[in-house]
Parts: sequence; structure tokens; C-alpha cells
Amino acid sequence: MKNFLWLLLILFSCSQNNPSSTKRLFEKFNSPTNPSSPIKYKDVIELSCKPIDTVRVGFIGVGKRGSSAVYRFSFLDKVKIMALCDLRSENIEYCNQILRKKNISIPDVYTNENDWKKICERDDIDLVYISTHWDLHTKIAVYAMDQGKHVAVEVPAALNIEECWQLVRAAERNRKHCFPLENCNYGYFEMSAINMCKHHVLGEIVHCDAAYIHDLRRFLFDEKFYWKKWRIEHLKKAKGNTYPTHGIGPVSHILNIHRGDRFSHLVSMSSKQYGLSEYAKNINSDDFNFEKGDVNTSIIKTLNGKTIMLQHNVSTPRPYSRIFSITGSKGHIQKYPKKCIAIEPNPHEYLNAFKLDSIVDEYYPPLLRKIRPKAEKVGGHGGIDFIMDYRLIYCLNKGLPLDQDVYDAAEWSSIIELSRNSVSENSIVVEFPDFTSGAWNRINKLTYYKD
Repeated sequence: MKNFLWLLLILFSCSQNNPSSTKRLFEKFNSPTNPSSPIKYKDVIELSCKPIDTVRVGFIGVGKRGSSAVYRFSFLDKVKIMALCDLRSENIEYCNQILRKKNISIPDVYTNENDWKKICERDDIDLVYISTHWDLHTKIAVYAMDQGKHVAVEVPAALNIEECWQLVRAAERNRKHCFPLENCNYGYFEMSAINMCKHHVLGEIVHCDAAYIHDLRRFLFDEKFYWKKWRIEHLKKAKGNTYPTHGIGPVSHILNIHRGDRFSHLVSMSSKQYGLSEYAKNINSDDFNFEKGDVNTSIIKTLNGKTIMLQHNVSTPRPYSRIFSITGSKGHIQKYPKKCIAIEPNPHEYLNAFKLDSIVDEYYPPLLRKIRPKAEKVGGHGGIDFIMDYRLIYCLNKGLPLDQDVYDAAEWSSIIELSRNSVSENSIVVEFPDFTSGAWNRINKLTYYKD
């Protein structure tokens, strides 16, 4: 028996160090990078559509995020709220109260399980705004685009590679916008940083750090906050990064992803799981057996040799942070725990508060300067949600390409499955699909804030 155990140990050790074994694992996770449909369509990079003078909107899911969106839209010009859809009538009534206070006409109401399809099928709706739980995002978005509607979808837009391809192909075959509702790209500091990088203030960007670090424990176990505790169900079966977009969104635009570069591959690993199970024990919750490690760290490399460190942590007690650290050949920017900028000719010291505020203000996009005071009054994460909605409607009104597109939605969301696959196989290298089907370098720079 003893000799048998030794033999097993030797065989296991050999398999771990066997190049052919590693190759088989690599092929397992990197072969299915093409969409299930063999049909190829023209890409929708920089897609321009017919201007819409008044954007008619149907909201699907008006809980925490959806009702906030309805509130923000009540302050926008050239929009008309046509329909609200939610299984909970109290959410509908809350939104109607918001609209009554603004003397806005009460929209049509849908409260049955499959009523979202009716909204997508209406001829008098231009934009479907999706704020349901994650599992329905792709399903509704694809159906809406197939009915000829533009789509704005909360993040993540998809939960696996297949869903990412579904979004891409739906947008391409219908020539419709699929706008991921990633608000962090519209942070005031982030927008200035993106513009600084666009104008080479930091020189050549070589590395970025990003994250979603947010202690959500008390919310995750609250059925009133997350309907039927849907978010914690994902943490029970997930192993990688379940919510990558807040971190990866801004740095993706800084690195011109699918606008001259694209994600090549990643390696991911997760820490031991302790925080959620310990919290569950302390509050006598029946929710146990979480697959998700407390801290997930993924390293991403682009085809042009840039690197990204991306983290996810919603289960330990620490202050909120997205890190947001940008390293270039001529300087450095970071946002957390405090805003800092260091640039040549004195890179060993951060700029003082006056100089920092001056350069951030200098590079804040002029197009958005006029709307910022209103955004701060309306609110939504300090106003960045309103900036996001404003830009979406502005671009639809004028027939401009959107700041964020379906390839952003797919690339950012794909990290969920890719990080899980890497973690599951002892941090194996996993390749990113090319969701643009070769068009990633058709343009060579970000045209953010295009007017």
C-alpha cells in the first residue's frame, strides 16, 4: 500500500511538470474562441446610426439601479420614457412617483415574467435600457437588438464567452448599438486621465492597475437589496473575477483596446475563501459553500505588450477602491487611496494639490464641462451615472458613435469566464477571443468624447 501511494505521488508530479499535459489544458480552454455561428458580419467599430431627435426609452428592471436610471432620465432633454417593466409592482410605483413629481407622463406598465419581450417588440421604442439581475442581461439585449432596438445594458453585459459572442453578432447583424452601462469610465478624474493619456502627457503607457474592491457583505446577504439574493448565488459557484468592468473599463480605454490594440491573454489566481463564510456564520445565515476566493488577481497582457493587474474583492473589510493606477514612460497617475500625479521632469514627487487640480481641469473634456454642474446636482455616484446617460442620449440624438460599444461589453465581460478557467486549472494561461474578428486595429486611437 505504501509503495502504491508513492507511485501515485510520482505519477501526479510527472503530470504537473509534463509539457504535453500543460498543452492539453491550454488547448482545452483556448480552442473554442470562435462564435457558434459561422456567419461573419461587418464590424460595428465606430458605428453611426440615423439621428434620433427624441429617444423613446423602455426600462426593463427598475429595482435599485433601474429606478435610479429612471430618476436620472427625468432630467434629460430629448427623451421620452415609454414603458417600465418589473416583476415587483412596488418598484413600478416608486418610479411613477418620481415621474409625477416632475410632471412627466406616466409610461405603460409591464409586470408579468415575459413582458420584457413586449417592450422589445414595440414600434414606438428606440432604446431598451436593461437593469435586471445579471442572468437576463444578454438574453434581453440580444432579443431587443433583433427587434431593431438600440440597447443599454448594465454590467456585466454577459456571463460567459458564448453570451459575449451573442451580443457581438446581434449588434453586427442588426447594425444596432449595444452600450454597456459602465459608469466608472465617466468619473471626472478618470475622464481627465483618459484625455491626458490620449495627449501623451504620460508618454507611452506600459502598465495599469485596476480593481473592484468593495465590501458588499451586508448587502449580499440582504434579500431586499439583491432580489432573492441573486448576486450571492454567483459567488457560490464562481472562482474568478465576477465583476471586472468597473476596474477594466477605464484602463481599457486608456490602452485603446480594439482601437489599435486588444487583450491577448490572462493568468488568474484566487486567494482562500474565508470572508463570506465567516460573515455568514456570524449572522447565522444558511448560505455557505462559496467557491469564490476572497481576492482574485488577474494579470492581462495586450498584443502590443501592455500589462494590466486586475483585482476583485467584495468579501473583506477594507475601504472602497478601484486602484486606477497608470504607469507611462513619462509619468504616473493614481486615484486610490488618494489622487496623485507625478510627471517628468520631477517624477520622484507627486504634484501638489494646486498643480494636480489644474492639470485635471485642463484635460477634462470640454464637451462635458457644461453638463458637469447639473450632473453633480442630479447625482448617481456623484454624478458620473448622469454623465453616462447624458452621453448615451447625446450621441443617439446626433447619430454619433457611442463612447462604449458592444466590443467593450464583450471584452470586459469575457474576463468572468476566462479568469474562472485559469483559476480552475492552477492559473493556466488563457487566451482572449478576438471579438472584432480582426478589425481591432482598423482605427488606431480612442475617439472618446467625439462630437
